[in-house]
Amino acid sequence: MGKGAMIARRAFLMGSVTVAGGFAVGWYSLNQPYAFPLADELPRGITPLTAYVLIDAGGVTLITPRAEMGQGATSIQAALLAEELDVPWDEIRTDPGPPAPAYFNATIIGEGMPFAATDTRWRAEAMRGLGATMGKLMGFQITGGSSTVPDAYDRLRLAGAAARQMLVSAAAARLGLPEDQLTTREGAVIAPDGTALPYTTLAPHARRVPRPRKVTPKDPADWRLLGKPMQRLDIAAKSTGTARFGIDETAPGMVHATVRTNPRRGGGVNGFDAGAAEAMRGVLKIVPVPGGAGVIADNTWRAMQAAAAIRFDWAPSPYPATTDGLFDSIAAAFVHDARDSRLRDDGEVDKTLERGADVSAEYRVPFLAHAPLEPMTALAWLTSRGLEIRAATQIPRFAVKTAARLTGLPEDRIVLRALPMGGSFGRRLEDDYIAQAVELARAMPGRPVKLTWTREEDMTHDFPRPAAIARGRGRVEDGRVTALDLSISSPSVSASQLGRLGLNPMGADTSIVNGAWDQPLAIPHYRVTGYRAPETVPVSSWRSVGASGNAFFHECLLDELIYAAGADPLEERLRLCTHAPSRAVLEAVGEMSNWGRPLPSGAGRGLAFCLSFGVPCAEVVEVSQTPRGLRIDRAFAAADVGRVLDPVNIENQMQGGVIWGLGHAMRAELTYADGRPEQENFDTYPAMRITECPEIKVRALETGDTVRGIGEPTVPPAAPALANAIFAATGQRVREMPLTREVTFA
Repeated sequence: MGKGAMIARRAFLMGSVTVAGGFAVGWYSLNQPYAFPLADELPRGITPLTAYVLIDAGGVTLITPRAEMGQGATSIQAALLAEELDVPWDEIRTDPGPPAPAYFNATIIGEGMPFAATDTRWRAEAMRGLGATMGKLMGFQITGGSSTVPDAYDRLRLAGAAARQMLVSAAAARLGLPEDQLTTREGAVIAPDGTALPYTTLAPHARRVPRPRKVTPKDPADWRLLGKPMQRLDIAAKSTGTARFGIDETAPGMVHATVRTNPRRGGGVNGFDAGAAEAMRGVLKIVPVPGGAGVIADNTWRAMQAAAAIRFDWAPSPYPATTDGLFDSIAAAFVHDARDSRLRDDGEVDKTLERGADVSAEYRVPFLAHAPLEPMTALAWLTSRGLEIRAATQIPRFAVKTAARLTGLPEDRIVLRALPMGGSFGRRLEDDYIAQAVELARAMPGRPVKLTWTREEDMTHDFPRPAAIARGRGRVEDGRVTALDLSISSPSVSASQLGRLGLNPMGADTSIVNGAWDQPLAIPHYRVTGYRAPETVPVSSWRSVGASGNAFFHECLLDELIYAAGADPLEERLRLCTHAPSRAVLEAVGEMSNWGRPLPSGAGRGLAFCLSFGVPCAEVVEVSQTPRGLRIDRAFAAADVGRVLDPVNIENQMQGGVIWGLGHAMRAELTYADGRPEQENFDTYPAMRITECPEIKVRALETGDTVRGIGEPTVPPAAPALANAIFAATGQRVREMPLTREVTFA
């Protein structure tokens, strides 16, 4: 969180923060689709003008509604505002604000349309615009899809610029000077004679200034903050152990709770015996919840011990009970021709491959857990006046709607305080844990109830990344790749995840094929087909979603074809590439890794590319054989984000994505037996260890014409680059993750 007090959010339950003589301003005021989201919550004396900037006697508070989950969202949103407002970086305060339609995400739906990011034809642009309009009409407040920066870039800069213009207007009226003679610096308006009027003193006057109809943000050449290395606002607290996350939240008189629900996903509970648990010390109440039971006690440990003492009669899962059964279900989609999409179909694939395929292979990726370090947790407090929820969530408005449905309360009597999260990777795009906290709060009215899941509950009740199977074949002629045919079968993330949110997605699920069909390659005969497998276990978005597995399929198949052609992996990709920014990242990673330089015997170098979330990214991984197994020595990544707003955070996010991708490729998987996940904790779901982490060098290019996010795009190329490096070092093609099924890592 920021340095200041939290803004009151209809805080009739928890008390309020006094803010006097201030005003709020944002781009929202210039194109007003909804009532101002803070209007009912600011104390008397505040004139709410817009939604993103609040100035009061104590300083400046910036509203940063996109969720902070370790990716630096709060800091970059604050920087976009602070740059235009000219406030000191070390003095600003931040607040996520209340769940509100005004904070809709205009980017995420548009970017999900079935058009490649490189497609700038009028129809593609029109459909993206339609997606943005849908996000606006729905009040679609969500954090995900690497959309925070592209969605906020113009909106928040204009919000800061509008606030600055209003403050200048107020100062001009006070000083009797023309506005064009005034400047702003360090939170003050500066007169020609050097007189500084702090924003805090101008706020009461600025609230009476007419809202500007048009503002112009700064030229990037004049930026003082953006584009330069910044220290994230939360770095000191995280470095000293004083940062507070959802799991750290407390309230006076709070009781503690946990739940146990059927680990067989989709199965209910036939009954349970809680006699032993009810008699345990500190237990206050046993509460039935969907699929199991919750325990409310005087501390978390006693609640968890009591939950473990309950004897349950679990119902079976409606899905295949084993990993093999789940994969059989996915493979059956090919047999039954359950085609979901064919978004790429260039040339004459069938006719070309009738002459023979030079490569034919099947690839597989497993179910993967989100496994954030902080398990699911939420605090809920129900009184006669309403409901307050405190939780780390990426979907605050959906959570409020769920709480309204469960309690029967109108939404305006439900307060949700969004908290920083200790990791998510997509897991907190669900609201199941918030729903449970609300159910438990209903059973203990008048007392704040804090729900905390055990690690085992968190792992076994995840909504994982779906497993998938790909079948690929291709042909080469005259030393070139001439045909590539890739078919991918996977359960639908959109049908599963959006269905739980009460939405009904229509049309094809592009996540089944994203990262494969939309690659900027001019292969003459090129086809990618998606098959929608029957629902397996409930699945959801996982960092980089479909591209996380599809890049493995596509880039491993392409690499096999390139070697069959006798071509160089970098040169052939460059020859095929039709997109200038993508060519630039391929050339950059080749230069960074000194591609073509001979390696010692037993070592290998692999290359992979993927354009995902609008960001082209190329990676090279180097491995070597040791007596203890393969060692990953070095990794290189280049990506084009259009414009770098914080070079430090870009570097961290790119490196983190590479580590995430490599670590999961090496060993991670969720397997199933008797309808339940077999991996229940980090000892059976291993991450990359620090001793295994290679040297990672990254480079962010700025040749694109659109600002993009970087939280996810370096994940997809990591696994295929590693697999291709293994082939280069050993001659062995590994076509299934985790790679430890066939190789050993040192």
